[in-house]
Amino acid sequence: MENPKDINTTVLAYMGDAVYEQAVREHIIRKRPYDANWLHRTATAFVKAQAQAEIIKTMFDGLSEEEQRLVKRARNKKFTTKARNADPVTYKWATAFEALVGYLYLAGETERLGQVIEEAIAIVEGGNDEQSG
Repeated sequence: MENPKDINTTVLAYMGDAVYEQAVREHIIRKRPYDANWLHRTATAFVKAQAQAEIIKTMFDGLSEEEQRLVKRARNKKFTTKARNADPVTYKWATAFEALVGYLYLAGETERLGQVIEEAIAIVEGGNDEQSG
């Protein structure tokens, strides 16, 4: 595989989407594994574009310069598809978050990836009281 720094940000976001969703599912299953309807509703709150955009905007200043450059590159990429459930700006920010997650995963930066995902989950849970019950 090529260097993750050289991979198209759309491809990084594709990978990041899967990695983040798996982490979210594991997180919420540990809270309430017996209620599939609750699991689905709760996971959606974490992975929707609006939540991901809020995550990356909140954590942006705490990212390294390299991470910030990647986020900006992903956010500024021209899209040929339209977002179904988000305005274009929100969609671009969400994609930038997914690209960061995908990059960290493919670069093998597991410790940093864990930190980013943990912070992302805390941001969503801090703004959504439904997570507790």
